[in-house]
Amino acid sequence: MKILWMSSLRPLAISKANDLIQDNFINSVRSLDCPIEFSFTQFDERGVKKFLKKKKITKFYTNFSKKVLPFGKKYSNKIMLEYALDQFLKNDFTHLVYSTADIVVPSNLIDNLNKFNKHNKDYCALIYPNILCKNGLIQNSFWPHYGIDLFVFKISKAKAKLFKKSIKSWNQYDWGIPDNFYVSVCELLGIKIFNMFKNSSVIKYENNFKKFKESDKWRTISWIENNNFFKIFLKSNNLSLSYSNLSYYYILYKIFNFKDISLKLLISYFLFYTYFPLEKLRKFISSKIKSFL
Repeated sequence: MKILWMSSLRPLAISKANDLIQDNFINSVRSLDCPIEFSFTQFDERGVKKFLKKKKITKFYTNFSKKVLPFGKKYSNKIMLEYALDQFLKNDFTHLVYSTADIVVPSNLIDNLNKFNKHNKDYCALIYPNILCKNGLIQNSFWPHYGIDLFVFKISKAKAKLFKKSIKSWNQYDWGIPDNFYVSVCELLGIKIFNMFKNSSVIKYENNFKKFKESDKWRTISWIENNNFFKIFLKSNNLSLSYSNLSYYYILYKIFNFKDISLKLLISYFLFYTYFPLEKLRKFISSKIKSFL
C-alpha cells in the first residue's frame, strides 16, 4: 500500500492556533505506518512553501497563482484534484486520499484500510461524523455535524483515468461541496463506501473564519455557486441531482451500511433525520410568529 495524500494549507502567520492545527495535521499523517507522499496545491498562500520546506515536504508541491483564477476567487478543490490525479497516474500509488488540513487523522487508519484491502479491489473509506473541537474543547462525539473531511480511495489506474475524465464538467472555487462531490464520485466509479466511524474518529478543529476574512455571507454565496457547478457535473455524468438538491439527507443515505453501524452512529443518524428537521420547523414557525407580532 502506498498513499498519495492531497490537501491544501491556509496562509501561515495569520492565526497561531491555525498554524498549530496544520502542523498537527501533518504530524498525524506522518505518524501512520505506511509509505505516504503529500500532494499540496497552493494558491499564493503566504508562508506555506517555506513551512513545507521546513517539514521536508517538497516532492508534490504546486503553486497555482490566484491571478489565473476567476476574479475574486481564493482557491479551487477541482484544481487541487486535477494535479493529484496526474501524480497518482504517473506513479505507483495504490490509494488516493483527500482531506482538509484542520483535522487530526486517526492513528489506526492504516489498520482499518488493511482490512478493506483484503476483500476489496476498489473502495472508498471515510469517517462520519467528525468529532468537533471548538474553542479548545472536544464536543459531543456523535453529533451529526456537517462535513466529511477524510476520503480514502483505493482505485485502479483505469478508474483514476475515468475519474479524471469525469471532472472536465466540474468547477469548484472557494468554500463548499467537496464532500457532496466525493460521495457522488463513488457511484460514478462503481465502488463501495465504508464508514470507519465505528473504529476510528477524526478530530475536526473549527476554523477561525474571521481571521481569514471568510464571513457567513461569503461562505453561503460560495456554497450556492459551487452547488450550481456541481449540478452540471451530476447531469454530465448521469448522476442523481439528489446529491445536490437533498444534500446531506441524500449523502448520509448513500453512505449507510449496516456493517458500519454502531450505537453512536445510529444515534447520529436518528438526530440528523429527526431532530434537525424539527428544529428547522420550530425556527421557521417562531420567525413567522414574530413577523406577525
